[in-house]
Amino acid sequence: MKAVGYKKSLPIEDQDALIDFETTKPEPKGRDIRVAVKAISANPVDYKVRKRAAPPEGETKILGYDAAGVVDAVGPDVTLFKPGDEVFYAGSIQRPGTNSEFHLVDERIAGNKPKSLSFAQAAALPLTSITAWELLFDRLGAVPGKSVDPRTLLITGGAGGVGSILIQLARRLTGLTVVATATRPESQKWCLDLGAHAVIDHGKPMKEQIEKLKLPPVALVASLTFTDQHYKSIAEFMAPQGRFGLIDDPPEFNVSAFKGKAISVHWESMFTRSSFQTPDMIAQHHLLNDVADLIDKGVLRTTLDQTLGTINAANLKRAHALLESGKSRGKIVLEGW
Repeated sequence: MKAVGYKKSLPIEDQDALIDFETTKPEPKGRDIRVAVKAISANPVDYKVRKRAAPPEGETKILGYDAAGVVDAVGPDVTLFKPGDEVFYAGSIQRPGTNSEFHLVDERIAGNKPKSLSFAQAAALPLTSITAWELLFDRLGAVPGKSVDPRTLLITGGAGGVGSILIQLARRLTGLTVVATATRPESQKWCLDLGAHAVIDHGKPMKEQIEKLKLPPVALVASLTFTDQHYKSIAEFMAPQGRFGLIDDPPEFNVSAFKGKAISVHWESMFTRSSFQTPDMIAQHHLLNDVADLIDKGVLRTTLDQTLGTINAANLKRAHALLESGKSRGKIVLEGW
């Protein structure tokens, strides 16, 4: 089968940062399903792994987590899917990635593809949807249901992949007031179009902008990017006993900034359940099915922003470079071989 991978951790400008190669089609065992991959999307975790995790000498590592495709074979213990089913999912960080024609994934972290979406539109959703859902409901403890919630949720980096789905989930499924941050006019408009009640510029002091809006207290914060640059200023205007959630890897982060207000700090990693085979691992299967249902009912929409062509090393290098620039919006997808 065709695949895209890398042998050494190299800058994305390097000719061999990502390479096209051929490898053996994997065989499903246990609860694995084998998926004929139709579309993938690129995420910041792809380039972070490429930069930090060189494969053993002589091996080629396949990246990629998001995928949408068709089940073509199943392991002996599979009960949730059968060949021919259309699925979407974000795989495990401990296994070969989705940048390959065929891919193995545990059925407990895959969902049924939204019927109303193309493979490309569906591939944009899994990793960011799982991250946003777990962050909002499992970590920050937001209450699903449209009853009035007298609190504000602040989402820093609202125009990125996770922010683009988190804005929708919070606006459509909770009674929270949703404020996103974005610096460029086109990114600010993107956040408002997705449902944010207001947008502020995280390139300027945020406290004054929040105070001018005269909104309910900022009790929940989803810090999606550059946490080290913003968390101290955010702690100044957060409500006492609030919840601060983050997903990035801040080089500097001192939780004592939140101590005086008894603000709790929550990490979100959507790979935790699959990495540790937690008893509730199947929650991601149910979560993705819920997202698919909400998409098909028109409650949520795909966060696909651009398609960069077929799945190959040259196009994936373009996707990585765009993500590394920090100027991408929504999700970048590649489709077909």
